[in-house]
Amino acid sequence: MEFPKPSIQSLVQMIKREILPNMSSHSFLSSSPYNTAWLAMIPDPHQHDLPMFKGCLNWVLQNQNEEGFWGDYDHDEDEMSNKVECLASTLICMTMLKKWHVGSPLIEKGLKFIHENVESLLPRNKHGKFPRWIAIVFPGMVDLARASGLEVVFPESVERIIADLFSNRQRILKREKLVDMKQYFPLLSYLEALPPTYKVSHETILKHLDSDGSLFQSPSATASAYLATGNEACLAYLQSLALNCASNGVPSLYLVDEELTKLSMVYQLVRLGLTEYFDQEKDEILAQIYRNYKHEKPIVKSIHSIAAELYKDCLGFWLLRMHGYKVSPSSVCWFLDREEVRDHIEKHYEYFSSVLLHIYRASNLMLPNEHELEKARTFSKKFLEKIASRGTRDSSIISSSHCRMIKHELGLPWMARLDHLEHRMWMEEKDACVLWMGKFSCHRSSLVHNQDILQLALQNFEQRQSIYRMELDVLKRWSETTGLSKMGFGREKTVYSYFAVAASVSVPCNSDVRVLVAKGAVILTVADDFFDMEGSLEDLEKLTEAVQRWDGEGLSAHAKTIFEALDDLVTNIRVKCFKQLGKDIKKNLQNIWGETFHSWLIEAKWSRSGDVRPTQEYLDVAMTSVGAHVLVLPPSCLASPTTSLHQLWSNPYQPITKLLMVISRLLNDIQTYEKEEKQGKLNFVLLYLKENPGASIEDSINFMQLLLDQLKKEFLQHILEEPCSVPELSRLLHLACLKVFNMFFNSSNRYDSDTDMLHDIQKALVVPPRVPKLKPLRPLPEKLRLKPRVFETKSLSGQYGLEHSPRKSFFGYQMSSRTGPVNRWEKMYKSSSFKLCFA
Repeated sequence: MEFPKPSIQSLVQMIKREILPNMSSHSFLSSSPYNTAWLAMIPDPHQHDLPMFKGCLNWVLQNQNEEGFWGDYDHDEDEMSNKVECLASTLICMTMLKKWHVGSPLIEKGLKFIHENVESLLPRNKHGKFPRWIAIVFPGMVDLARASGLEVVFPESVERIIADLFSNRQRILKREKLVDMKQYFPLLSYLEALPPTYKVSHETILKHLDSDGSLFQSPSATASAYLATGNEACLAYLQSLALNCASNGVPSLYLVDEELTKLSMVYQLVRLGLTEYFDQEKDEILAQIYRNYKHEKPIVKSIHSIAAELYKDCLGFWLLRMHGYKVSPSSVCWFLDREEVRDHIEKHYEYFSSVLLHIYRASNLMLPNEHELEKARTFSKKFLEKIASRGTRDSSIISSSHCRMIKHELGLPWMARLDHLEHRMWMEEKDACVLWMGKFSCHRSSLVHNQDILQLALQNFEQRQSIYRMELDVLKRWSETTGLSKMGFGREKTVYSYFAVAASVSVPCNSDVRVLVAKGAVILTVADDFFDMEGSLEDLEKLTEAVQRWDGEGLSAHAKTIFEALDDLVTNIRVKCFKQLGKDIKKNLQNIWGETFHSWLIEAKWSRSGDVRPTQEYLDVAMTSVGAHVLVLPPSCLASPTTSLHQLWSNPYQPITKLLMVISRLLNDIQTYEKEEKQGKLNFVLLYLKENPGASIEDSINFMQLLLDQLKKEFLQHILEEPCSVPELSRLLHLACLKVFNMFFNSSNRYDSDTDMLHDIQKALVVPPRVPKLKPLRPLPEKLRLKPRVFETKSLSGQYGLEHSPRKSFFGYQMSSRTGPVNRWEKMYKSSSFKLCFA
């Protein structure tokens, strides 16, 4: 049955009421059946016939897939890690249910699934071997299941593979130390999966507990550590974990770090394009983080917490700098000064792929002279390129989705990405928000996969698409009415212009701003083509003079059409700005358009006379003719009503506007020099060659790229760092405009192509996102839900097969034991009476 979708506002209010206030008390990681089952294995210390964490048992009962497995196995994906993790999860879930004598039908279903699918779920890698973690965990879970009395039978076709896995495990156990610094996850982190013959003393376990009471932040290993030692710190960690996460499933990694949780939440809201609904909450969190950032004392970061520390540092740096806070690159680049940390990352770069990706993303916000950040970028890029080329030693670690994200980051510069399309990709890629790598595979943030937040992101995106399509219809009608779309020459770019504006501006600008900017872009394109290829010199001079005196008397044909469309646009902007500001900006608008037309006339005269000008003189004119300033200055007044006009319209322009104009021109010239050479037009690439006779085209382009790199850093400094005399919304419009120019001229001249942009336009305006659907929970009947502290012996059977059967002891040792080796499985299931509690 389909239920009506909640409205956007009702979703926003629900998230504000139920999710955001509880950020500090629940994990942001997705649920792991494997780890949830391990917590459910722990008996209540006061009633050993009952689980301590009944919510974990209930979760397992509710979350078996219809096919009989537990986990995230997707038939459509060829990910070895997901497949084998699904097998391990199914084995431990069945073992746990067998332990508590519940869910017989689920156990039977799980056994059937394993028998029928194990051959396809145990593929070897390209070298014919299994990854290390599979060789440790899978045999361990098979042993554990069989020790519980489960009849785990494999088909003959895989018996050899199973035997090889067990043999491989023996070699690993003989070869490696219990805590081997050469291994990113040492054997001790797989404590729950080590065989009973592998003796681990209580002292060894306690020695390696983290300050939060966990064993390598692994719930499953910590559960096993608690069962072995009864350590109170382990118990406190597990109780916190169960309290915060049990109802939604225990994650594969649990960090008691409130700041990291909050940073992750804000990061996901930003990447999903939802911050317009949560501005106050976002600002409060970042202000709190920054207060702690300023007073934070140096922390001695242990080798085992590198990934968590770096991930948090990168998130904090990116979010704080993006929101105008002054933060030092050293907060991210500290690892460069620690040789043992660098070596550790280099040896295990696959496991650090998501952290390396976040280091690389942080370096996108590099400002002038930040050499540390440049080194960090070079370091991370080297290993990301290895991963992107599938040069990993263990392909099970990197999912195809995560690999796509890495390729996207490396292949498309941050400055060339449009926010609207980035929000879409963040929804569609299931591993867009991968954190660092864990014992099995990547940890994924549940915030993206949270049903309510994902639903809000999807509805918000589709609503934007609907609005954008209506606005595009308005723009098309205007283009036809004014005659701009029927000129008969040049480029008809009405759709391109609107797409670029709508997809680039994520700040809360209204419809008027988007439509008026798009109209300006259409006029720029048509008028530029008229000066380049259609008008006679006399026509161009008449049109330029008409624009400068703002009087179309005497114009005809195309010149008249262009002027009237421009006059209509200026009148619209003038009226709207007067309503908002109470000031008439007619002269300001006429002046910037007048100087733009004048620059086109100068270039036309240079082109037709064959005149060659020095690069600086050319750039003084060409930075105006590119038209970037006429796209950002008028909407700045509309987007920010409190904008002081003299801040934006001063002559010379503000540095941020001048940088936008120069960078846009250089980007354009790199991709258009061949076309403009044929047309006899001047171009910076060609002028550089004339001033440097020994240089090649490649030399000229390399020089411009180096220049652009420096100019972009200066531009970002004006965008991101306070104080700045230009208001924030205007700065963001400047950034959006530069992203559009980068997008059009990143690696080719996409603006002039009739086909290159069509796919992106469809994704932005028409095609709904393909968001991974969350499987709906199969509700556990209320009468079968275990409730704490209400005890009553019953004998039940039915859908979940709860049975009254002999009680079995747990793990064969006393919880008070503190010494001696752990022998976890040999006496695991001994018969005794059994009682199960129900509400």
